[in-house]
Amino acid sequence: MDSDRARGVLVGLACGDALGRPVEFDTASAISAEHGVLDEMVGYGTWNQPAGTITDDTEQALCIARSLIQQQEFDPTDIADRFVAWYESDPFDIGRMTLRALSRLDKGATWDEAGQQVWEDSPEGSNAGNGSVMRCLPLAIPYATEWERLVEVSRQSSQITHADPRCTYGCAILNLTVAGLLDDAGTPLQDALDYVAADAPDELTTALEPIAGGNSPGALEMSGYVVHSLQTALHDGLRAGSAEEAIVTAVNRGGDTDTIGAIAGAVAGARFGASRVPDRWLSAIDETDELESLADDLLEVA
Repeated sequence: MDSDRARGVLVGLACGDALGRPVEFDTASAISAEHGVLDEMVGYGTWNQPAGTITDDTEQALCIARSLIQQQEFDPTDIADRFVAWYESDPFDIGRMTLRALSRLDKGATWDEAGQQVWEDSPEGSNAGNGSVMRCLPLAIPYATEWERLVEVSRQSSQITHADPRCTYGCAILNLTVAGLLDDAGTPLQDALDYVAADAPDELTTALEPIAGGNSPGALEMSGYVVHSLQTALHDGLRAGSAEEAIVTAVNRGGDTDTIGAIAGAVAGARFGASRVPDRWLSAIDETDELESLADDLLEVA
């Protein structure tokens, strides 16, 4: 596997996250009015953080990557423990379902109970957020050629906080797609959808089929609903002519800019490699060196 493209998955995620962070929740028109086209790391704005600051998207992905390397395998209990330690560090950004699940974990729930309990207690409309798909991508590197296992670990990683099948299979489809890209597949998203077609929710696969066919839906949504987030991010990540174009396009749509930017960035990073992610972005992110090193170590886990 090409180490540059494996690195691209993690640094692309971080770049999309950090570029989108200061304009999270803004509309496209508001972003345009203030920045024109936002294509540089800027400071403050949403969350009032310096330029290049990552959010919970990358921070939780780091928890998964570090666990995979230190444990030399997928260990959901260890990952859950790392999530709780991160939660106890008082992060400035944390999603509602994640917060509720990690609070349960902190009080003694097991990794496979907490997210399930939160999901069962949540009404439709607030039970299938994008908080697990944004962080699951480190799993695609060591398990890229073991698709049955990749589906299993992707779903379990989601279940820690997001147990809805749209979330668990969303993680599986995203990671299978990235695995396909790392293996030079010609139709990576379609291959992923075909692999899980018998089990994945119809609402999810129906939304992604047009993207797999190279089509653009009439409207792409920028909400935190997992189906919307994956549809938009995969559209931009798979269709763009460069990693920069994918991330800039996703972020400038407005809405949940950091997460959709992160997912699009990881997909584009797998396509183009870290060497084609803008240096000006990489130098603004404090975690770049660690992310590249972790990607190399994840290849050794494989």
